[in-house]
Amino acid sequence: MPIASLTTGVIARIMHGEDVAQPVLQVLGIKRINTNSEQERYRLLMSDGKYYNSYAMLASQLNEMQQKGMLSENTIVRLDKYMTSMVGKEGTGKRVLIVTELTVLNSGDEVKSKIGEPVTYENAAKPAAEATPAAVSAPPKKEPMYNNNSSNNNNNNNDKMNGTMNSTLNAGLTHPIASLSPYQNKWVIKARVTAKTAIRTWSNARGEGKLFSMDLMDESGEIRATAFKEQCDKFYDLIEVDNVYFFSKCQLKPANKQFSQLKNDYEMTFTGETMVQLCEDAENEGIPEVKFDLVPISQVASMEDKATVDTIGICKDVGELQTFTSRTTNKEFKKRDLTLVDMSNSAITLTLWGDEAVNFDGHVQPVLMVKNGRINEFNGGKSLSMGGGSRVKLNPDIPEAHKLRGWFDNGGGDNISNSVSARTGGGSFSTDWITLKEARMRNLGSGDKPDYFQCKAVVHIVKQENSFYKACPQSECNKKVVDEGNGQYRCERCNAAYPNFKYRLLVNMSIGDWTSNRWVTCFNEAGEQLLKHTAQEVGDALENDQAAAEKIFSDINFSSFIFKLRCKNEMYGDMTRNKLNVQSLAPINYKEYNKHLIKELKEMTGIGPAN
Repeated sequence: MPIASLTTGVIARIMHGEDVAQPVLQVLGIKRINTNSEQERYRLLMSDGKYYNSYAMLASQLNEMQQKGMLSENTIVRLDKYMTSMVGKEGTGKRVLIVTELTVLNSGDEVKSKIGEPVTYENAAKPAAEATPAAVSAPPKKEPMYNNNSSNNNNNNNDKMNGTMNSTLNAGLTHPIASLSPYQNKWVIKARVTAKTAIRTWSNARGEGKLFSMDLMDESGEIRATAFKEQCDKFYDLIEVDNVYFFSKCQLKPANKQFSQLKNDYEMTFTGETMVQLCEDAENEGIPEVKFDLVPISQVASMEDKATVDTIGICKDVGELQTFTSRTTNKEFKKRDLTLVDMSNSAITLTLWGDEAVNFDGHVQPVLMVKNGRINEFNGGKSLSMGGGSRVKLNPDIPEAHKLRGWFDNGGGDNISNSVSARTGGGSFSTDWITLKEARMRNLGSGDKPDYFQCKAVVHIVKQENSFYKACPQSECNKKVVDEGNGQYRCERCNAAYPNFKYRLLVNMSIGDWTSNRWVTCFNEAGEQLLKHTAQEVGDALENDQAAAEKIFSDINFSSFIFKLRCKNEMYGDMTRNKLNVQSLAPINYKEYNKHLIKELKEMTGIGPAN
């Protein structure tokens, strides 16, 4: 392959503010920079044959090229995308070239030697135009170049800074996110808000407070920004996801990787001087749109716990809003579980939190596109939860959403065969509708692994006796405690005694469908949903207010639910018993249940499966 020609003299032009499309340069050396983070950063020595620049940085997304040996000494590359920025103190700072996209034209082994006798670009004469103030505010030729002219940053007065942002920032006088560090404080970035959390509050011995966080993105990378207290109140309603803003006067510090998965060594904190201004340029050149790497719901089953995923589905079912109090912080939480289905014939549970859960309206069964949903695994089942950095779009105007809508409206979601969120316990899960009598006839639960099925049944009898037990108060332990008779309750698992305990439900009841009756057991979470009271409330009533307890239990008599049941043979002494446990229960969605009945009628009469 012929050796590519270098774009001679281009480094001086680029570093003096000119925008040159796809210059060809030679890599004379590359060195890893020591940082306080695990994120690797590399500094390049680059030459155009006439000039060289030792202040060039490789964007972190290109690290893999260096790690694979693609950027060895003497390699010739084409810079497909790059930007420049001033780093350091005003008047003495260095202009840095940041490479965000490049193509290798010739390997170092092909070229074998340095081309020309380059000298530092500072020795080149600066273009005369740069000496005039007009050149500072003139718009770039193609893409906006990223500069930090001292006239834009030498005044701390907010009014003047605001005027400066209005008059000059749209000309491209901004820093790339990848160039930010705690060692510089005079910068402005232009970034898109890709995610925003709800406001979180806290209260402890040091006082009370509130905060919200957002993820920002430009062409060079991403960064997390957090606003506390007064800044939280000032900016929360101003900042909207998907919009592009100018940000300045924020404090930078090393990123806490426990709370952010973004690939950046640093994170931003709003201060009393922080300024945020909406970018009204409709095109927003150079600021990429948020990309969704959509994965079918069926594939989530094979993904790792705690990973994040982008997916899209129809909200087929909406759970009730649930309110509970954290045992450790005594803080109240609200959540709502949704069931998403898609064309992979699979379903998964998605949990919304806080205001998002309170305000969600799913009666029209909208299309939901999830960005960075967090995968949670329990007993073999996978579910999704919205957390910091997660976001949901309702009915997005994209081909995938329109195709999904047509599929569902034509009955595509009627016969979902795979529940990704089912708790399998190692066995197989089926959402087949089976009557209680049919479950006996099929001898379900007699194999090595449990069987699962669902049915519509009515509650006949609920036993109050032994419907709860006193458990270890530790949040991670549910072991039954021993009352030592001296105000202490001992947990054998924790090998400790406590002055308190928590109630746990263990409800036995008889349910029946049109074919048979069966005794089933409801554990704590399903028991709370069944009785519509917390375990604490039920335990207190049973021990202290028998009339209230009678009402709690009698209120659910003859109520109908859709029960999902676990069936397994268990040994009691020398006897084998077929035991049913309630995995989950839900009020009857008669629209969906009627579809099931119509399908069964058509199959029984030989018409065929329901459309």
